[in-house]
Amino acid sequence: MANTQGPEGNYDPAGSTQMFRAFVDETPQSGGPQAAPTASAGPRVGLIVGVVVAVLVVAAVAYLAFM
Repeated sequence: MANTQGPEGNYDPAGSTQMFRAFVDETPQSGGPQAAPTASAGPRVGLIVGVVVAVLVVAAVAYLAFM
């Protein structure tokens, strides 16, 4: 008869989920999630302004080319 009580026979996929949840609960919550969006807001605004300026430059060049 097969030995099903060994570690090979009883893989518990819920065990890894429980370990992950325990890991997530151990991470410090002091300013972590709130600090990230405010730090990335600056470069995002600069990127948007850069794209708008690039579109305006291309539009001005196209206008001057077809005059």
